[in-house]
This record gives sequence, C-alpha cells and structure tokens, in this order.
Amino acid sequence: MNMDEPSQPAFFTREFTQNPYPVYENLRKNNPIYKVMFPSGEFGWIITRYEDAVEILKDSRLSKDVAKRYGAENQSIFVNNMLFSDPPDHRRLRGLVQKAFTPKWIAGMRDHIQSIADNLIDQLESKDQMNLIDDYAFPLPIIVISEILGVPLEDQDKFRMWSNTIIDATSSEHAEMFEQHAQEFIEYLNAWFDKVRKEPGDDLISQLVVAEEAGEKLTENELLGVVALLIIAGHETTVNLIGNGILALLEHPSQRDLLIEQPELIHQAIEEMLRYNGPVEFSTSRWALEDIQFRDQHISQGELVIVALDSANRDEQQFPDADVFDITREKSPHLAFGKGIHLCLGAPLARLEGEIAVMTLLRRFPNMQLQADVDQLEWRPGMIVRGVKEIPLQL
Repeated sequence: MNMDEPSQPAFFTREFTQNPYPVYENLRKNNPIYKVMFPSGEFGWIITRYEDAVEILKDSRLSKDVAKRYGAENQSIFVNNMLFSDPPDHRRLRGLVQKAFTPKWIAGMRDHIQSIADNLIDQLESKDQMNLIDDYAFPLPIIVISEILGVPLEDQDKFRMWSNTIIDATSSEHAEMFEQHAQEFIEYLNAWFDKVRKEPGDDLISQLVVAEEAGEKLTENELLGVVALLIIAGHETTVNLIGNGILALLEHPSQRDLLIEQPELIHQAIEEMLRYNGPVEFSTSRWALEDIQFRDQHISQGELVIVALDSANRDEQQFPDADVFDITREKSPHLAFGKGIHLCLGAPLARLEGEIAVMTLLRRFPNMQLQADVDQLEWRPGMIVRGVKEIPLQL
C-alpha cells in the first residue's frame, strides 16, 4: 500500500450512520483534518474540530460555486441558488428571499404553526400509537413551507419523495432514481411557475416569479434552483430536528420530565437538540480556490472540503461534557445551522417550529414511549441530513 494515499476510515458504513460519534471523537483527537474518499468517489477533507470548522465555514478562499469547480455545463439545476453560490451572486439571491423570513414575520407565524400542530395531534388522539416522522414531524413543516411558497398542500407527498431522492443522492440506492425524480420535480415547478405568471398571488413563489420576469434579479434556472432549495431545506431540517430531538428526550427520561415540569426551558432544549444530534450532519461542499495551508495540512487548489457539523458540536474543547444531553446547558454556539454568510436563512423558523412541535407533543402525550430498540432504528443514508426514517411511539 502506498503510504501517501489516505486510508479509508470507518465512514459511510451502516455502523457509522447509526452512530458516527465514536469515529468523530477519535478523529478530533488524532486526525482532526482528515482526507477521505466520499461516496461520490472524490477524495476530500473532513473537518471535525469546532474551532477549525468555524474558520473553514467563514474562509473566502473556499468556494461553494459548483460551476467554478466542474463547469456550468456539468452542474445540476438544484445548485442554482444562494446555498451553492459565492458573492456577489450569493448576496443577490439571498436578498430576494430574506425579506420573507424576517424575525417579525416569523414571530407572527407562532399562532398559525400552533394550530397546525394541534390539528395534527387531534388526528392522533384516538390512536394508541404513531409513527413520529410520518404522522407529525414531516407534515408540520411541509404544511408551513407549502403555505409560505403557495404550492398545493396535496402535493406534499411528491415533495417528500423528490426531496428524499435529492438529499440522499450521495447513497448508491438513491443515485439511480435521482435523474427521474429530479426531472419530475423540475417539470412540476415549471408548470407551477406558468400558472403563477398568469395568476400571481401574495406568496413567495409569486414574488420570485415577478423578480425573474423583471430580468435583472433572477434567471429562469435560478428561479428553479431557489424554489427547489426552499421546498427541500424548508422542511428537511425541521423534520429531523423534531425527530432527533424527541428521540433524545425518550433516551433521557429525566430530561423529558424536566422539560414537562419547566416548559420555559424549551428554548435551551431546542438548542441542545440541535447540538447533541443535529439534523444536518455535514456542511455542503466547498472547494479550495487556491493552495491552502490549514493547520498542519496542505489543501490543494480544487480539493473538496466538508465540515462534519455534528462532530464540531460534540467537541469537548468547546462544549463541557459534550456527549451529555443537557437541556439546561446555558449558551450553545453550535453550528447546526452553519456559520458565516451561508448561515441558514430559515433557522429562526425551524427553531420556532421545533419549539411548538416538541412542547405540543409533550403536553398532549406526556407518557409516550419508544416502541423499538434505539439500536434498531434505521437512519437515513446520504451525506447531508441526519435523521431516522421511522420512530414508532406508544402514546
């Protein structure tokens, strides 16, 4: 074996997907900036320590623009948005969407989101069990983002299918479906844009279509990319925040009891859920625009760099007792929503949805129990989100 070649660590196996934290702990101690082959077949660097992660997420020598790395002709329609762009395009694209996610507007959504949560729970009142993901964690945020965007709620199952395929495309089982589902998604959006052009409303897609027609702010491909991102990111993070968060409470009954007794702890509890087993395991890709000497490693121009967000959030140097789930943890500067100019635009909305979803469920079903062995739960494949496919509960 050539000693200059990186050895393949225990990444991306079923065991790793079930519980990546022992691998992360080992890397933080011994190889915090580690070269690995990703499922795509591309070699790149994984950053595992908190301090390094913050620096990388804010480093302008790293590009998120896929076109700069592979050429515009080789990029998917789904990367024509602010998440996969550099300044000045990033600022322009983010600015078009940002006005729809102001703190004041999000705060005004509280009562409506509460009514959505209550209605979902009402439908479960007569049952003695539920699947947390299908019955609650998925419907709540998809209803919210569908209403914001102005897309039909009856199409939520299509969005879920398309979203899952695109998010999980890094796993081989989903790669085959990617082209078909991506094309279906694009055709759906184009048909919906045509409808909105004839009958615009006061929803966010109508605003973006008007901006695209103005010809100065948004191209047709950017319109597709931005709306696809909003549909996918608008619910994926929250689904897994609710799922992982409730799972953590079920695994730590004393913390669940404490939250029921002191509901005012919900803000800290949500931050701890985001830190302890965050819904986004890895950052999206960055590529070195030049040769970079980072700590004791040489990152060559063009090389891929990815931050293991969930590893950084368990860094003992940043978080005392990092492996302990503690909803009374005071300040948590976790990286679940990223850092720097690409900090998640929908973070305040996800936090609000998480708070309402968790407290409503605890209030209505305080004695719920997990109806499965934690070790047997199946975690989703792929390299972006961290979430369980199903969480069966006894109510």
